[in-house]
Amino acid sequence: MTRYSIDPERHELIATWETGEGGLATRIAAVPAGTDTAALMRLARTLTHLSEAAWRTYTHPASAAASQDPNSEGWRRAAERKSFDEVPGAITRPNLPQDGMLDVEYSPLVESAHRAGRALHALNDQQLTDAVLAETATELAAVENAELGDLTGRARQAVLLSREGASPVQVAAADHLLEQDPFGPAALFTEIDPTAAAVAAAHWLAAAAEVTAEATRHSPTAVLFEADNIEALPHETPTLVLGLIKDGISPYDAVTSLVRHALHIADGLLPDPAGLREQLEDIDDTLAQYTGPDTDPEDTGLRLTPLDPRRPAPDLLEDLLAGIHGCWLLHEEYDELDDEDDFGDDEDGDDGEQAGQQQDRSRSDFAHLVREVAAAHRNRLI
Repeated sequence: MTRYSIDPERHELIATWETGEGGLATRIAAVPAGTDTAALMRLARTLTHLSEAAWRTYTHPASAAASQDPNSEGWRRAAERKSFDEVPGAITRPNLPQDGMLDVEYSPLVESAHRAGRALHALNDQQLTDAVLAETATELAAVENAELGDLTGRARQAVLLSREGASPVQVAAADHLLEQDPFGPAALFTEIDPTAAAVAAAHWLAAAAEVTAEATRHSPTAVLFEADNIEALPHETPTLVLGLIKDGISPYDAVTSLVRHALHIADGLLPDPAGLREQLEDIDDTLAQYTGPDTDPEDTGLRLTPLDPRRPAPDLLEDLLAGIHGCWLLHEEYDELDDEDDFGDDEDGDDGEQAGQQQDRSRSDFAHLVREVAAAHRNRLI
C-alpha cells in the first residue's frame, strides 16, 4: 500500500510506496508555511488507511471467497470493491458531526475517505483538496490496473502483496519468465504478482520433480527430501505442493489455497478447525515423548500455516524456486555417479574451471529437460 507523510521542513504532503527493487516517493502537494502540522499528519494517516483499504480489495477479491450469497464474505468484498466510486464524494462532502453525533460508514474504504474529507475540511485549503482528489484517483486506478494484471507505474507495489487469487495475465507472464530460466529469474520478484508467480513456479516445480524422479527412481514427492541431504532446503512446503498436484489439484488451486489459508490466519481467523484438531491429535505423542522440564517451548511449537503469514505469497514463491534448485541438485548428483569415470582427482586450477563449466552444462541440460516436461503438461496452467 501507499504510505503518506508530511515533510515539516518543506511543508509538503508526500506519498511513498515499495516496488520490489526499492521505494519510490512523490510530492502530492505543498502547503502554506504555518499550516497546522498535527492536522496535516491526521490527513496523511487517513490517506494511508484509505490506501490500505483499497489494496485489500485486491489481495482479498470477491472471486476468491467461498460464497457470493447475500451477507456472505464474498458479498461483502464485492460491495467494498464497488465502493471505489463513492470515494471522491466522501472526500469532498464528508460526514460531519451534527448535534454531537457522527455517521460512520460500514465500508472501511468509504469511512477512510470520509475521515480524509473531515481532515481536509479542518484544513480549509482548496488546492490541497484538489491535490488529494487527484492522488486518490491515481491510487484507486493503480488497484484497478493490478487487478487486470498491469503492474506498471503505481500498481507495481502489488509485487510485494499476497493475493488470494491470481490474474491469468500475470500467471502467463510468470510462465514465460520461467520458460526462459526455469530456475527463476529475478524479474519474478520485481515484475510479477507473487501469487501468480507462485502458480507458475508450482507448475515448473512439478516438471522439475518429474525429470528428477525419472533420473533417480525416487517418487516426485520424495525428491526434495533426498535433495535436502545434499544441501539444506526449505523442502516441506514445496513437497506439500507436489503432493497436491499429484492428487490432481491444479497449481492454481494448490497455491491460492495455501496463500488464502495464511492470509486468514494473519487476519486472526481459524480457517480449518478440523485440520487443526488433527494436528493437535498428531502432536500429542510427540509432546509426550520429547517434552520435559528443560524443553524449550519453541522446539515443540505448532505452526498454524507452513507459510510466513506476514508475506505468504513471496515466501511460497521463494520455497518453490528453492525446490526447483533442489531437484537439480539431486539430478546432478545422479548424473555425476553415472559419469564418475570421466572426472579425475587432480585439484589444480584447470580442474576448478572444468568443474564450473560442467555445472553450467548440467544446469543447462536440466533446464532443457524441464522445459520439455513443462510444455507437455501446459494444460495444468489453463
